[in-house]
Amino acid sequence: MKKTFAILIVTLALVACVDTTGLSKESSRTPKGNPNAAVVVTEFADLQCPACQAAHMTLNGPLLEKYGNKIRFDFMHFPLQSLHRYALDAAMAAECAADQGKFWEFVDTAYVNQKDLSRDAIKTWAENLQLDMDLFNRCTASKIKKDTILDDYETGKQQGVGGTPTYFVNGVRVETDAAKIGAKIEEVLQGAMQRL
Repeated sequence: MKKTFAILIVTLALVACVDTTGLSKESSRTPKGNPNAAVVVTEFADLQCPACQAAHMTLNGPLLEKYGNKIRFDFMHFPLQSLHRYALDAAMAAECAADQGKFWEFVDTAYVNQKDLSRDAIKTWAENLQLDMDLFNRCTASKIKKDTILDDYETGKQQGVGGTPTYFVNGVRVETDAAKIGAKIEEVLQGAMQRL
């Protein structure tokens, strides 16, 4: 018990010593699609979740290809830390990559290479994306993005998210199925057209 407490104190002291100059606690991630679209598709996901990986590869791509400019696609972090050891680390790294304009590239890389996910892999992916590694390493070491991730998680919990991936269309939960998400998007688009 005393040893664990001592390790915790040392870890907190080291995190407190990281230079956070030029870093922001806020998220810099941008949506895909049309940021001003009337239809907002929100996915709550975990970068270490195999089902999220499958959805990212087989559902999100075709959805964006079909509706691209008609929808805003937002990603929200929902790391299942009790199941996935590196989920929070990967989420924080994605947010640090977002500060350098590479959020979606990091997410794509994380899902393509998910089986290799580790702290070392995260650094390698950042290097491969040609991120400023001093900035990235300080960002991840400081854990400055942790509150942003946990805010996403709490938002998901408040909306009834219990697992990943979970999708919403304009705030209405939709089954993780391309046809059902597409049908809800069409319904909202039709309603928007009728109001014009």
